[in-house]
Amino acid sequence: MPLHAEERPSEWIRRFAPLVQARARLLDLACGAGRHTRLFADRGCRVVAIDREPRIDDDLMSRPEVDVRRVDLEQGAWPLGGERFDAVVVTNYLHRPNFPHLLAALAPGGVLLYETFALGNAAFGKPTNPAFLLAPRELLDAFGTELRVVAFEDGYDAAPRPAMVQRIAAVKPAADGTLEPTRVALQPS
Repeated sequence: MPLHAEERPSEWIRRFAPLVQARARLLDLACGAGRHTRLFADRGCRVVAIDREPRIDDDLMSRPEVDVRRVDLEQGAWPLGGERFDAVVVTNYLHRPNFPHLLAALAPGGVLLYETFALGNAAFGKPTNPAFLLAPRELLDAFGTELRVVAFEDGYDAAPRPAMVQRIAAVKPAADGTLEPTRVALQPS
């Protein structure tokens, strides 16, 4: 049975998934039904999937490489303490106070893949509240000084439904400031 468009992994995340090494420890922040949790678990990653109300099916939840945590990301202290991840994936979620925590949680050489709605989205549907929409270049400004930006987009996207979106794929330099060339080489999707 084909997946509904909202259940398929984001094309942006799929495009840059090869930047994430097999067996990486990955954080799927605000995982929802786990479309990206499944994508990366199938690629051999160990995934920590967190959401206030995760809707992950029993099959995925029972996999040993998947750690599902019910967490309210907007109340209280950052719930992941000093945990570090080789990759962080965030889609269709925005809580700006978490930006510094995401940077701190990303291990040296780690990959950030982030995609969510941007200003102008009200013309196409929800979300419409500017508090939940990125300003122009906001992801680039928030992460671009600390991370090596592999790709950035900000604008209209017709699929899976018309929306204004902003996306970034970026890599945190190693402790010595270098990047592995294979980590930033783009591969065809």
